[in-house]
Amino acid sequence: MTQSHRPAGTDSGAPFPETSPAGRPNRLLRLGAPPVAATALTLTVALYMTLVAFGNITDFGTNQQFVQHVLSMDTTFKDPDLMWRAVESPALQNAAYVAIIVWETLAALVLLAAGWWWCTGLRRGVYDRARAASTVGLVMVLLLFGMGFLAIGGEWFAMWQSSDWNGLDAAARNVALAAFTLLVVHLPGVRRSGAERT
Repeated sequence: MTQSHRPAGTDSGAPFPETSPAGRPNRLLRLGAPPVAATALTLTVALYMTLVAFGNITDFGTNQQFVQHVLSMDTTFKDPDLMWRAVESPALQNAAYVAIIVWETLAALVLLAAGWWWCTGLRRGVYDRARAASTVGLVMVLLLFGMGFLAIGGEWFAMWQSSDWNGLDAAARNVALAAFTLLVVHLPGVRRSGAERT
């Protein structure tokens, strides 16, 4: 009884062989590689942060009210033991809001650059610069929504007590997206792919 020998990955029973008849990696399977996932997620967060910053710049007043109400704590339970934390100065409130917009804009720019480096790195198999830039941008997002909104806004300024000006759910979603993207960016498969081709 004879056995036919086929090149690895060209089994006729496999729907997507790992290699083409010429021995090259199957392009469809390459789309499922960890670097492609890291690229897509980084660009998703980059687009989101770009739209957030653009919205706050072009529609300055809407979220300005949000920041003012959170800092002044005027829609919380107004517990006397907590109200000393309130920031009622319009100048300080506006300064905080402008600082948030600047931070969002910088994070968006870093992530857009990271997305570009991921795209160019996919062609060459080199991801070190893209991974480093993604890490910086994603940590900026985590600091903004995790430390800024969940910790400082949610706990220090008791935003959780407000039914009208409560951004905790949105902040939690943003933290989850950034954290998940950061994990994918640092998957062993992404690191190994870059190391193999450099």
